[in-house]
This record gives sequence, C-alpha cells and structure tokens, in this order.
Amino acid sequence: MRTAAVVGTGLIGTSIALALTRHGVTVYLADADESAVRTAAALGAGVVGTPPVPADIAVLAVPPARIGAVLAEQQARLLARSYTDVASVKGGPEREVAGCGVDPSVFIGGHPMAGRERSGPLAACATLFEERTWVLSPSPHTRRETLNKALELVALCGAIPVLMDSEAHDRAVAVVSHAPHVVAALVAARLQHLSADAVQLAGQGLRDVTRIAEGDVTLWGDILEANAMAVADVLAELAEDLDVTVAALRGLAACNADERAQGTTLLADLLGRGLAGRGAIAGKHSAGDLTCVPVRVLIGDQPGELARLLGAASELGVNIEDMSIDHSPGKPSGLVELMVAPTAALGMAQQLKACGWRVQRVADPSGARATDRPRQATARRTSTRTAA
Repeated sequence: MRTAAVVGTGLIGTSIALALTRHGVTVYLADADESAVRTAAALGAGVVGTPPVPADIAVLAVPPARIGAVLAEQQARLLARSYTDVASVKGGPEREVAGCGVDPSVFIGGHPMAGRERSGPLAACATLFEERTWVLSPSPHTRRETLNKALELVALCGAIPVLMDSEAHDRAVAVVSHAPHVVAALVAARLQHLSADAVQLAGQGLRDVTRIAEGDVTLWGDILEANAMAVADVLAELAEDLDVTVAALRGLAACNADERAQGTTLLADLLGRGLAGRGAIAGKHSAGDLTCVPVRVLIGDQPGELARLLGAASELGVNIEDMSIDHSPGKPSGLVELMVAPTAALGMAQQLKACGWRVQRVADPSGARATDRPRQATARRTSTRTAA
C-alpha cells in the first residue's frame, strides 16, 4: 500500500491515518469540518486534499447512516480503487450500498473494535488498534482484491482481522458494545439524584461500570439508531433478569423463610452466571486463561515519574500485561499497579525495591512476603484500559 484516503478525521479516522503514515503510506485527508481535518494534518496524519490518482484504499470514517451516500460521492470522484468503512454497525450500510447504485465489488464493511471515551482528532493515537480485533464483513459482491487491500490496512494498523457476516456482527456488538453503553448510561444517570457527599463515596467499581457513558452523545445516538432492534432484544433479556433480581432482593427482605431462601438461590445463580460470563471474555493472549499478579509501586506526582518506572520495569525484562493508576486525593502521589505473570511478580518486586522504588507487599506463590507495604493509602483510580 502506497496511498490511502481517509474521509472523516475524528478519533478513528485520524488514528488510522496516523498508523498508516507511520508505515510510510501517503494519506490524503478529507472532512466536512475544516477545523478537524486541519488538526489531523497538523498532528501528522496526512495531507489535506484529494490524491492526484485514485488511492489504493479509502476509509470512510463517517456515521453508519451516511456510508452509502459518502461512498457514492467518493466513487464518482474516483477517490480510490477500494473502499471500506469503520462504522460499528454493518448490516444497514451493506444493504444501502447494495441498493444505491454504486459498485459494491470495491467496498468491504469494516469495524475496528477499539476506541476511547474522548472523541475528535486530538484524541487520536497511532497505536489505538494494536492487538485489537478488526471485523471485516465482505458482501457477496466484494471482490478478492478489495478484501486483500482491507486486510493490508488492518495489518498496517497492527490489528487482528476477523471475517464475519454483517448481521452476525450486529447481533454480537449489540451484546458486547451497544447494550453495555446503554446500561452504563442508565447507571451513570442515577448519580444525578445523589447529593455531592454521596457521589464522593464512589469507588473504582462505579467508575469501571460508568466509564463508557462518557462517549459522544450524537455519535452514540447514531449507533443505537442503526442497530436499534438488536440492542432492544438484548435489553429486553436484561429487563427479564432485572425483574427476577428485584423479586429475589425483595424476597430477602421478607419475613418468610422460604422467600428468603428462594431469594438467596436466585441471587447466587445470577452472580454465578455473571462470573462465568466475565471469565468468557478473552484476555490479552486470547485463548488461554492467563492469571496475572499485581506489583504495586507508590510513585511521586512529578513529571516523568511514571515513564521512569516503566523504563525500570522494561530493563528487568518482565512483560507487563496491563497497568492502572490509583491517585491519592489531595496528596502528591499515586499507586501504579503493574500486572505481570505470577512467576515474575516476586522477583520484579524485589528488584524494583532494591533500585529504590517504594513497592507494596507482593504475595509469593509459595505464600512468602516479598516486600513491605507502605502505610500511605490511595483511593481514586485512573485505568489505562480502553474500550470497544
């Protein structure tokens, strides 16, 4: 791939452009919002304008309802030889493309399963898609050359391609992405009715549950409209489970022993199913169940301190599977949690402590203590994990 065009320079479009330019691809940027496209260009995502000859591929980073119209417009301008999109719904756009008079053989639906709570080009990142799933949904009309060019695009962005039927994709994302966003918004909305003192009690659990509710309202309105029936079906099933859960909880408050016993059984079943479902989510290494152990290090709130810690961890040759940060309210410090393999945790903690880092106690698989726990407690956490 030598050239590419990106139509729509929001978070996803600009991130794709940054990833491609990093590999030497010349990227041409377009957006109805002149400020957004110039910002993307200033970030190094490409150049504003139309390629002198058709690009190898064009990425349509526009809302689902606009895919057909934008594809027709860009095909008429001979923007590229192949086209793909990044919308989180695939069935509707595929049907629209098939019926709007464009050439469907040069189009393939796509959906990178990556994102952030913030939107716009300033939130973009060249590494946003690395090791993330990227769905490709070829239609019966999609030709092999178009598929291969889309696969090359995915590879340059560092993502993992998955071929999936468009309708199956929409049913799947209704469960794993769209309905969770609605639930997060519903839970977050309840906070409006709490006093400021009550909201201050919020811990990491609530932040995890409501984090994705920070998404752009207009964008998510478009997504939910495009996949309305599939999301409604998922929420209807959740509503049935909620009815059962409410009844179980009321049973626990009843005077009748049988009702309390039934409530206990129902809640145990719900929590057990939730635990099993959580375990079904593939981790970083996909197929297996990789159990990680946290190594917790207290750091100061000075510029470069986190980078210095990560550099020290890197020199030890230990692979960090995940990371999160707890901030101490009102105190110039934070607690960094590095998730590593159990066999590496103890040695890593000891070596970091020997280098002068303040490391919390780490449990040895054999039951021994590796380090002493510092007395300073922490509260508010900021996670480095991102969303789909």
